[in-house]
Amino acid sequence: MLEAISSTAITAGQAASRITETQTIAPSATSPVQAGDDVGFDSVMKQVTTDAIGTLKAGESASISAIQGKESTRKVVEALMSAEQALQTAVAVRDKVVQAYQEVVRMSI
Repeated sequence: MLEAISSTAITAGQAASRITETQTIAPSATSPVQAGDDVGFDSVMKQVTTDAIGTLKAGESASISAIQGKESTRKVVEALMSAEQALQTAVAVRDKVVQAYQEVVRMSI
């Protein structure tokens, strides 16, 4: 269990550090979670990370389109606000996961 949380936290941290890369990552199609689906913590974290990266890439591409004169200012601001919110959420979740991991490590057995 601890290894899964640790690897998920590391994966989320690595994904957050790669947000500024220039490769294009298309946002994945999200499907609602069914009540009977067996969804693990790692799959949820991967989905959240993928969605956040997709949102950030959309904001980046909107900025580039605006510089080229292809996008309106309103749409660029909306895309950047969405990207900023996604980044803040990802950082907050990462901080909480790291904090929880540190608390578990400090527990005496």
